[in-house]
Amino acid sequence: MVDADGFRPNVGIVIANALGQVLFARRTGEDDAWQFPQGGIDGDETTEAALYRELDEEVGLGEDCVEVVACTKEWLRYRLPRHLRRWDSSPDFVGQKQKWFLLRMLADDELVRVDCCDNPEFDHWRWVSYWYPLHKVVAFKREVYRRALEELAPFQRLITPLQNAAS
Repeated sequence: MVDADGFRPNVGIVIANALGQVLFARRTGEDDAWQFPQGGIDGDETTEAALYRELDEEVGLGEDCVEVVACTKEWLRYRLPRHLRRWDSSPDFVGQKQKWFLLRMLADDELVRVDCCDNPEFDHWRWVSYWYPLHKVVAFKREVYRRALEELAPFQRLITPLQNAAS
């Protein structure tokens, strides 16, 4: 499903632990391609339904393993480089528009699984500092990551009890 401007609706997922770190995952077979979990919104699916489906498909976590803390107010858009675009849609597919969710991790790390489906998107994951992904994600997604992380940052403080206790 592509909108009139050529953007496919998508959800972006930032999972934070109690230390303020975020889950960053490596794309399968690509040593230096790391990103947050994300995925398309199917047909009549709500953004929340897509969030939980993608969460399960990409990192093996169920709805009971996380708590939604915040969501970006507006759609954040990025254009794909021409060589990565699909040309079989009308209107032409130019990129993604995303609603980004900040989630609090409620489960143990052992429940994170990147091998949950037949064709896993990721082959490894790790916890990294909140702003680290901004400098490591592929260049064409960098501005969307910056905008999402900036908008969600005030809510990220609600997740880290150590920071709150020091305030």
